[in-house]
Amino acid sequence: MQFQRYRKISRFHFFVFLVSCSLGSAAQKTDTAITPKKNANIFQLMTNAITVSHADSTPTINTLSEAPFLQYYGKIIRHITIRRFGFEKTFNDTSIQINYAGTKLLNVLHQDSREWVIRDNLFIKEGTSIDAYKMADNERFLRSLEFIQDARILIKPIAGDEDSVDVLVVTKDLFSLSGQISDLELSKSKFGTSESNLAGLGQKVAFNVLWNQYRDPVFGFQGLYSKTNIAHTFINGSIAYATINPDLYNSAPDERAWYVKFDKPLVSQYSRFAGDITVGRNESFNAYLAPDSNFYKYSYNTFDAWVGYNFGADKSLYNNSRGQRDFLSVRYFRNDFFQKPYQIGNDFNFKFNNKQAVLIQYVFFRQNYLKTNYLYNFGTTEDVPNGYNVAFTTGWYKQLYLERPYAGVEGYRYVGSGKGDFIEYFFRSGTFLHNGKFEDASVLFGASVFGRLFSVGSVKVRQYLRLSFTRQFNRVGLDALRIDNPFGIRYFSSDSTVGQQRISINTESSFFLKYKLLGFKFAPFLFADASLLTPENMPMSKSSIFYGLGAGIRARNENFIFGTIELRIIFYPNNVAGNEPLKTEYNNNLVFKYNSNYVNAPDIVQLNQDPNNNIY
Repeated sequence: MQFQRYRKISRFHFFVFLVSCSLGSAAQKTDTAITPKKNANIFQLMTNAITVSHADSTPTINTLSEAPFLQYYGKIIRHITIRRFGFEKTFNDTSIQINYAGTKLLNVLHQDSREWVIRDNLFIKEGTSIDAYKMADNERFLRSLEFIQDARILIKPIAGDEDSVDVLVVTKDLFSLSGQISDLELSKSKFGTSESNLAGLGQKVAFNVLWNQYRDPVFGFQGLYSKTNIAHTFINGSIAYATINPDLYNSAPDERAWYVKFDKPLVSQYSRFAGDITVGRNESFNAYLAPDSNFYKYSYNTFDAWVGYNFGADKSLYNNSRGQRDFLSVRYFRNDFFQKPYQIGNDFNFKFNNKQAVLIQYVFFRQNYLKTNYLYNFGTTEDVPNGYNVAFTTGWYKQLYLERPYAGVEGYRYVGSGKGDFIEYFFRSGTFLHNGKFEDASVLFGASVFGRLFSVGSVKVRQYLRLSFTRQFNRVGLDALRIDNPFGIRYFSSDSTVGQQRISINTESSFFLKYKLLGFKFAPFLFADASLLTPENMPMSKSSIFYGLGAGIRARNENFIFGTIELRIIFYPNNVAGNEPLKTEYNNNLVFKYNSNYVNAPDIVQLNQDPNNNIY
């Protein structure tokens, strides 16, 4: 079960933006004699609200994550000290003090992560020797936590002691309280709130409410509780219940669902175990009183569990020739429909069929990280993989009444240059075997590139390009290729445009502006998508080309837990039924993030989705 992401700009976020602006901002050196002037009246307050702050002085980062620790390799860690920055501090220059009422308000309203919470998320220990790659892994892992904006691990030499060092761990929280209001109309509204680091304890609570006068019942809700790193086990737990979950048919909020989940990611190359177990139930209800012929009634249970072991956990990465990891995992899952839509009948439909599988996966990888910025975010540190990851999957898969063995392979090669170019090559292929024939065979390959950051005047510019080719053979049970996904045309809304072959190109130019409006940074962008789609059982000459062209702007305050706010205008020259030719998309809480996982749950090859490394 996945809670619905709002596609209306959050009035709450906009309100926070206005409040932050009206409170004023001035980034200045702490040793200067400049004193902010007091707002004498409301007119002065309004003037300060539209004042542009000092220019963004964030330096460009392109460094190996392990580089700062290599010179201390093998030294013993004497003490580990935790230091937490407030919202008035910046990682780029600790001498800069952001003195404005907004940061004071954030500090008052926010409870910093407790020191023991940060310490619990360390897998470096006092009394052990420094491994540069393990140290880099831990710094990256801290930055991956939902409530942490940035983190640094610093080595402090000890005078007179050449064998030991002290370690300083510095973290800066995100402002973790967030709210959302969308669809604010006379007949309907949706609002909610969440706290991603309740009481500084690394736990999250979220609650959303939907009201619609044409709905029965008129109110619905979602609730979630999760805890990061339970009892220093690096196991995360979450439980959720919703009466407004998006359904499988058309994503209408008329599904009741609950789940309980425990997961343990492979937080480091030195970790041994990873896995996940999820139990849940989903059921659709005709809350919008649609005619029976248009309502897809269903209910199903989900059980999904996998576990894996890292055979390379004891290998030292100091000698890169021994840096490859070997990871073996097994997964069992089943989706059992107690009731399925009568419209589906006994046909193959990947969404509404009973599914059951046992999959075994072997992964070998050598994957270190580079630290950079201005990739997805607006200057904060981002971690980009550098190396390779190859996974072989096999097992038994049952869909409806069809039982088949499966085999697949996925390969990724990550290349980062010292000048800031980041390239990912990807390859996916899989097939089922039935009665001596290959069924639902597929191949997908391509590359994505983030070009080096360059400046045009005072503006930082980053270019993104992605090329992909996908082909299906002898499709039986899986979904046909679509273009309403990252391998097609972004925000294309028609799922009836399908085919057996897809060639796509996606490009986007982002312009990170030099100035920020009182804590909020802005990045206008231009983009273009094109896909050539060949219908099933047709020659390539019958293919159609689809386009998406547009522009937009993103805004982000790196202190807040909620993600990027985006306005996007898209023009689709093709007149396709079910898709608007001109579309305006308002999105809030977008979380752009480069893939930082070493391993994932074993699965069959996915052709219409890509959960990692998208500009979407």
